Amino acid sequence: MRTYAGHSSPAESNALYRRNLAKGQTGLSVAFDLPTQTGYDPDAELARGEVGKVGVPVSHVGDMRALFADIPLETMNTSMTINATAMWLLALYEVVAEEQGVDVSKLTGTTQNDIVKEYLSRGTYAFPPAPSLRLITDMIAYTYTAIPKWNPINICSYHLQEAGATPVQEIAYSVCTAIAVLDAVRDSGQVPPERFGEVVARISFFVNAGVRFVEEMCKMRAFGRLWDTLTAERYGVTDAKQRRFRYGVQVNSLGLTEAQPENNVYRILLETLGVTLSRDARCRALQLPAWNEALGLPRPWDQQWSLRLQQVLAYETDLLEYDDLFDGSHVVAAKVEALVADAQAEIDRVQGMGGAVVAVESGYMKGQMVAAHADRRRRIEDGDLTVVGVNRFTTTEPSPLTTGEGSIQVVDADVESAAVEAVQAWRAGRDAERVDAALTALRDAAKTEANLVPATLECARAGVTTGEWSGVLRDTFGSYRAPTGVSSAVSGGEAGEAIAAVRRLVVQTSEELGRRLKILVGKPGLDGHSNGAEQVAVRARDVGFEVVYQGIRLTPAEIAAAAAQEDVHVVGLSILSGSHMELIPDVLRRLESEGVGDVPVVVGGIVPERDAALLREAGVAGIFTPKDYELTEIMREVVGIVRAANGLPAVA
Repeated sequence: MRTYAGHSSPAESNALYRRNLAKGQTGLSVAFDLPTQTGYDPDAELARGEVGKVGVPVSHVGDMRALFADIPLETMNTSMTINATAMWLLALYEVVAEEQGVDVSKLTGTTQNDIVKEYLSRGTYAFPPAPSLRLITDMIAYTYTAIPKWNPINICSYHLQEAGATPVQEIAYSVCTAIAVLDAVRDSGQVPPERFGEVVARISFFVNAGVRFVEEMCKMRAFGRLWDTLTAERYGVTDAKQRRFRYGVQVNSLGLTEAQPENNVYRILLETLGVTLSRDARCRALQLPAWNEALGLPRPWDQQWSLRLQQVLAYETDLLEYDDLFDGSHVVAAKVEALVADAQAEIDRVQGMGGAVVAVESGYMKGQMVAAHADRRRRIEDGDLTVVGVNRFTTTEPSPLTTGEGSIQVVDADVESAAVEAVQAWRAGRDAERVDAALTALRDAAKTEANLVPATLECARAGVTTGEWSGVLRDTFGSYRAPTGVSSAVSGGEAGEAIAAVRRLVVQTSEELGRRLKILVGKPGLDGHSNGAEQVAVRARDVGFEVVYQGIRLTPAEIAAAAAQEDVHVVGLSILSGSHMELIPDVLRRLESEGVGDVPVVVGGIVPERDAALLREAGVAGIFTPKDYELTEIMREVVGIVRAANGLPAVA
């Protein structure tokens, strides 16, 4: 039983962990901030506004030491949601464990380390696909002997569903990722064939569970069947225990609503049933989101509420007392068979293209998911898919849970400056010669086929920072920008009267302004959750806008320069990480300096009302939050904003 937690600083997060453990939590699930996840120190340009917002900043071994102070790592099962920099964070964790006197071979836990889904959904990648796969391979080859109880990779279908994947896509693309990883490990020659079953046995999965909990339960049964077949037939694993499908779960966050957020408690409970009811497909670890995540950063009390839900289910009900409740069910069997067949067909399609990496680089998988997400949004807007409190049953009483100060957690504004000062002091106080030698050794090793874990461990012991470790590998491996999926996404069934009306308005406004309306959709900072931005870009294209969308991880300067160069009529900014108060005013200032300060800016994301008021005062023309689910209506409002900015009369 875990809650996904971490914020502000290592010391504050450590205090939160110890409180949660005292409440009965049985493991730790560490949330790192975006600079740590993407390989930047707190004083990097791209880290501005992001430090400590969505997780804890860890810049060096001293931070990791503070994060786990007074927590015995020998007895702790620690899950780390970290991908591009997973090797680095595991090295820091191992060094701290050594300092505690722990036999590292007894460490238990998980590094997420699934880089393929980062290109498809979360966006916290740092390097191109091939060298990223090498880092994963080296970690697996190291841990299966040095830390044999550690799960070096947690293949994540969770984030695929968050980005709009259907159950079939979720299964298929995760299995394709597993094939890419296991093939790479096998072909690296670092693991003897007779021990490959040990590698397979440490592969785990991190799965999403949506509110359609019967389908979700069938999905898990299908997942397990496909995994057993794959590991037996493709990799020749004969030990049934090593072929076991081991998975943990965080239930769905995509379906959590800003409108009537108290309803999310029921959604979370129902989603939990999907991965606990069936004994033969039951998750091994469970972490639940907080009910108010669509509003902002949850408070400790909100996390406690999620923990208590798990405890009631485990200790008060009779759920764990029976054999599988669904064996012999014809309904379940038929649904599982259909999922297996459809997922296998999609797996074969991706493998026929050359596998997961090729399907990432070509944009195929991303395009399929963007299209699936667009279809989901269309069904919500059309009323074909009911979301209680959003498109039906919207009349409500004021919620006492969301009123007043302190209804969400707010990260102290001084967190970032304190982290910047701390990392600069750390650099000044270490052995510079040892640091230089460690980084040189890492650089040299990266140019060969040597396993990079030993060089990374020496970097950790020498006091190298997260940004320095990643910087050496960026210099060696290069940078990468993943396909957005927007150009290939097809929006089916969206030619209704509402969208046609907005399309006519776009044509009329374009004619009045003398050229086609153009929108720049930008994601400033390190926030890689691009689902909303992609859907806005697709819908803007569908109503007739010319769309400029370059993907994630842009600086305010880059966005402003692109707006000027492309001569756009409106700029749309998407931020979900909580850094809107730092980054959006910066974009506004830079637009002014580029000579395009008259171009209106609209903002989408999780923006509390008090922040929205300040942003409007700063000059933002429109703000849209998760409760604004009708994209076509948003497009109509954006056209109205463009007309007003250009002195054109309003159109009813």
